[in-house]
Amino acid sequence: MSLLVVGLSHRSAPVSVLERATLNADAQIKLLQDTVAAEPAAEAALLATCNRIELYADVDKFHAGVAELSTLLAQHSGVGLEELTPYLYVHYEDRAVHHLFSVACGLDSMVVGEGQVLGQIKDALATAQELHTAGRLLNDLFQQALRTGKRAHSETGIDRAGQSLVTFGLEQLSAGTAVEAWAKGKRALVIGAGSMSSLAAATLARAGVAEVVIANRTPDRAERLAQILTEGDDTDVLARAVPMDAVPAELTRADVAVSCTGATGLVLTAEAVAAAVEGRTGTPVAVRDETPAPAAGGLAPAGTDEGCPLDLSAVQGATGFSVMGEAAVAGMDAATLEQHAAWVDRGTVDRRDSRRTPEVEVEAELITALAATVAAGGRLPERRRPEPVVEAPRPAPVLALLDLAMPRDIDAAVHRLLGVRLVDIESLAEASADAPMAADVDLVRRIVADEVTAFGAAQRAAHITPTVVALRTMAADVVANEIARLDGRLPGLDEKQRGEITQTVRRVVDKLLHAPTVRVKQLAAEPGGAGYADALRTLFDLDPETVAAVSRADDRDTSDSTENAKNRGRE
Repeated sequence: MSLLVVGLSHRSAPVSVLERATLNADAQIKLLQDTVAAEPAAEAALLATCNRIELYADVDKFHAGVAELSTLLAQHSGVGLEELTPYLYVHYEDRAVHHLFSVACGLDSMVVGEGQVLGQIKDALATAQELHTAGRLLNDLFQQALRTGKRAHSETGIDRAGQSLVTFGLEQLSAGTAVEAWAKGKRALVIGAGSMSSLAAATLARAGVAEVVIANRTPDRAERLAQILTEGDDTDVLARAVPMDAVPAELTRADVAVSCTGATGLVLTAEAVAAAVEGRTGTPVAVRDETPAPAAGGLAPAGTDEGCPLDLSAVQGATGFSVMGEAAVAGMDAATLEQHAAWVDRGTVDRRDSRRTPEVEVEAELITALAATVAAGGRLPERRRPEPVVEAPRPAPVLALLDLAMPRDIDAAVHRLLGVRLVDIESLAEASADAPMAADVDLVRRIVADEVTAFGAAQRAAHITPTVVALRTMAADVVANEIARLDGRLPGLDEKQRGEITQTVRRVVDKLLHAPTVRVKQLAAEPGGAGYADALRTLFDLDPETVAAVSRADDRDTSDSTENAKNRGRE
């Protein structure tokens, strides 16, 4: 069996696809159950967060596994397979291990270095254990991923390379101002009372907001979170809980609102946000004009005469301009040549393509004719210099919105409302692409590489363990049978003599087996060492069913240990 992961994330898919592929709790459970019921997979675990959906499985066939896991993701997400496939990525064996360890360390997060993903990996493992879809491989994998993530955060400064998604989002809202200075004295509305919303509320409270209002569909959770904030020793914020139907009124009072719910539809529409701002300011909210601005310098794209320094109609049949025109009209003055070059640069001709196609030949003839016309006239025809476009000033935002939900809680059309600033998952992804990365990231990458190597070695060594155990079991049976035969031949042996003989024979067998079994474990731990187990089984003619029985016993021991640990509250 081999490890396979099929998934999509903010790195491979646009937010619009991630939104539609989001799985609710019931869909996640059904997906895991259907995966282990499928022929290629023996184990399964699902890592589903606001910006990634990854299905991990132990499969016996790579191509069949990829096809089955991709199909199951499409079926349960509701996004058609043909539409979903271009955004899926596949990792196999060591690459799959490397991917999960990188995720656990925050290297694959939208905000590099954030630590929230560790809790999400822990939840994914707990769910797979509860559903009994995780066996030895995935238990070992996810537990090692958790240890790797914790090691990265404790041994490096990866925390300095990035923050939580909440902190990063608030930094984007503050637009360059320190979050503490920006948040001080503000009124905050938090919609939702889950882990992300709770973190947002706590972060805002520590940042110095004057009030935090929590709205949630389950009043008890909202009230509990408000109580925790009020009784906290590190803040003096005023916190209170309200029902969800109070959100419109509270939004009118709020300076900043954070939303992260599990709703499948919009929680805040553009109309609701506009009404809240209008209720606060007393004036209707204007909508930003997002008509594409003219090209730089006010020049139109090549292919039309708008923006061209020459009158193209002066040449019969002239319908375009090519980069070759720079040579044909080399007698232009500097200012005109600069305008012409800018006009040509926005054309569709690739400067790197020097092949002379029939179309290029025609353009060359047109340029030559145009140059001749200019030379005969002795002057450059009409020049057009449009006035620069002045963008209207935008009012300072009176309401800041942070949407951390997937699918989104807040209508994307809010981006167009003047006086409102919206930061959502999509804009966070764009902003984080240019975020600086600390040197500690390199150290974390080395930790990941070391842990992947160690995990692979441990798995390969574990693969041969059942064979070694079966060999020693067979040797013990041989010793027992020979001692029994000795009893038949020498019935007069007393217990002391019999015991000495038995111990001697066992020591001889143990010494003969010690070196080869230790060495075969070392060799098996190296890349490509899986064949040593097969060689051992062949050389000693071990019964495959005996080896399989040892493996099943080990799996039961692992399962029992996990269940006992959960019962003791250690997971």
